[in-house]
Amino acid sequence: MSNPFSDLLVVSVEQALAAPLCTSRLVDMGARVIKIERTEGDFARGYDAAANGDSSYFLWTNHGKESVVLDLKSKKDINLMKQLLKKADVFVQNLAPGVMKRLGFGSEDMRKKNSRLITCDISGYGETGPASDLKAYDFLVQAESGLVDISGGPNELGRIGVSICDIGAGMTAHAAIVEALFYRERTGEGYGVNVSLFGVASDWMNVPLLQYKYGGKSPRRVGLMHPSIQPYAAFSVKDGSKVIIAIQNEREWARFCSQVLKKPELATDPLFNSNNARVKNIEALHETINNTSNQLSASEFTSLLKQADIAFGSVNSVSALSDHLGLNLVNVKTTKGDDVTMAAPPINRTIDTVKSLPSPPKLGEHTSKVFKEFGM
Repeated sequence: MSNPFSDLLVVSVEQALAAPLCTSRLVDMGARVIKIERTEGDFARGYDAAANGDSSYFLWTNHGKESVVLDLKSKKDINLMKQLLKKADVFVQNLAPGVMKRLGFGSEDMRKKNSRLITCDISGYGETGPASDLKAYDFLVQAESGLVDISGGPNELGRIGVSICDIGAGMTAHAAIVEALFYRERTGEGYGVNVSLFGVASDWMNVPLLQYKYGGKSPRRVGLMHPSIQPYAAFSVKDGSKVIIAIQNEREWARFCSQVLKKPELATDPLFNSNNARVKNIEALHETINNTSNQLSASEFTSLLKQADIAFGSVNSVSALSDHLGLNLVNVKTTKGDDVTMAAPPINRTIDTVKSLPSPPKLGEHTSKVFKEFGM
C-alpha cells in the first residue's frame, strides 16, 4: 500500500532546520520533496561532520529528498522554478521575509497561478509586522521569547540543549500543511500558512505568561525541579547520581510517604498535605526526601518507587540515551554511502514496512534530472 502522500510534489527553498525538518516529515509520509539550494548549498551541510563525515543536522532532516541547485536570478533557473510550482502541491520556504517575493516567487502570487497550491512560509517573527526584520536563529528566539529566562539553574541562565524553537516551528509547519491538505481535499483549493519561531515559542510560554500577567510573578529558575508541582524534582542517591520523581496528586503522595519514605504520617502533615503546601515548604520537603534517598542506591530507590507506582526517571547522559531500552533506531546512509543509525521518526504507522531511511542528497545531485523531467 502506498503512503498517504505518495502522489504529492513538495518544492522547498529551505535551509538550516525548521523547514527541512517539516519537509522531512512529509518525505516520511511518501511525498516527493525537491529541495532547492544555492550554489554553496544549505549551510546546515557544514554544521558539523559527526555522522561519518556528514552533518548530523543535515542527515537527520534531509533523508530521501532531491537536491536541485538553482540561481533564482538566472532566466533558465527561474523558468524551471515556475514549472515546478505550477505542478507542485506544497511550496515551503524559510528564507528571510520578503526574499522570495523580491525574487518573483511570493506565496500569494504562486497560489494565484496554481489554485491548488499550499504555501508555507516559515520565519523568525512573521513575514510582516514590527519584529519581522529581526534576525532569528534558534538561540536568539529562545532568549527573546523568555524560554532562557525560565530555564537553567537558580543562579545561571541556560540555553535549552537542542534547537527547540527551530524544531517546534518545523513540527507546527508540518501540522499546518497537513491541515491545509485536508482542506484542499474537501474544497479543491489550497491556501497559505505562516509559522514563526517566535510565535511557536511564545505559544509554549503561555503558562508562565499567564502566571506573570494574572498571578503577579513569573516562574523562578529552579534547575532540576518543577516550579509549581512538588515533589517533581531530582533527588540524589547513595552513589551521587540523581533520580527524578514526579508526584501529580494526593493519592500518589500518600503512597510515596508510606511505601518509599516509610513515614505515612507525612501525608497529612500540614506542611505537606497539599501541593500548594509542599511548594511553600519546599526546602523542608526536599530535606525530608533526601534523608531517605541518600541512604539508598539507585536500584534500591527506584525499586521502592516502582512498587509504590510512583513515576521516576534517571538523569541520563547522551551516552546512556544511546543504550536506552526505549530508543528506536533506524538505518540511514550518508551522502557518501556509509551506514549509520539514528533515532527513528516519532510517528509509527501501521502501514509502515521500511526499516531504513533513504540517504540525503548530495548537493545538486538531481539538478539535471529535474531539468529534463520538467521539460527544460
